[in-house]
Amino acid sequence: MNREIVVSGALDLLDEVGLDTVSTRRLAKRLGVEQPSLYWYFRTKKDLLAAMAEAAMAPHAAAPLPTPGDDWRDWFLDNTRSFRRTLLMRRDGARLHAGSTPANDLDRIRRKMDFLVASGVPERDAQMAMLAAGRFTVGSVLEEQADAGPGDGSELPADMPVIDHESAFEAGLALILDGLVHRTATRADGPVQGP
Repeated sequence: MNREIVVSGALDLLDEVGLDTVSTRRLAKRLGVEQPSLYWYFRTKKDLLAAMAEAAMAPHAAAPLPTPGDDWRDWFLDNTRSFRRTLLMRRDGARLHAGSTPANDLDRIRRKMDFLVASGVPERDAQMAMLAAGRFTVGSVLEEQADAGPGDGSELPADMPVIDHESAFEAGLALILDGLVHRTATRADGPVQGP
C-alpha cells in the first residue's frame, strides 16, 4: 500500500457513498487494512480530503496551458469549462474542492495569469475574473450535484422557466466574460472609475 492507493481508494469510496459518508474507518475496511495504518499516510482526515481534492483535479491540471497565439477570450471559456467538467467527474466533486488550496497548481495559475495580462487584460481584472469564474463554477456544480431532479416532491410555479444546468452555466460564464471584455476595452481607452 502507498499514498496513491489510499487516495485512489478514497476517491472510489467518495463516488460510491458521497462525501458525508466517507470516513477513515470505511476506507480502511475498503482497503483491507487497520484504520491506524492510514495515519502513516495522512495524519488527519482533513489531510486526506486535501489529497483527494488535489487528485480529483488532475484532469483539469493536465489541460494544456495557453500559448501566446491563443485568443484569451476563447481560452478563458475553455479553461472554465474544463474546470466544470472536472468537478462533475466525481460525486460531490464541488463540495470536495470547495475551500481547498491549490498548493501544487500555483505555477500553472501564475502562467495562466501571465497569459491574460500579456493579452492585454489588466492584472487586477484578470485576477478577479479568474476568481469569479472559479467560484461561479464551484457554485454552479454544487447546485447541479445537489439537484434531486424531477420527482423530488417540489413543484416550480407554472410561469417559471426551466433552465438546464449547462445552459445556466454557459449564460453565467458569458456574462463574466462579457464584463471582462468590456473592462479590458474600457481600460485600454482610458482610466475607469471604481474597483
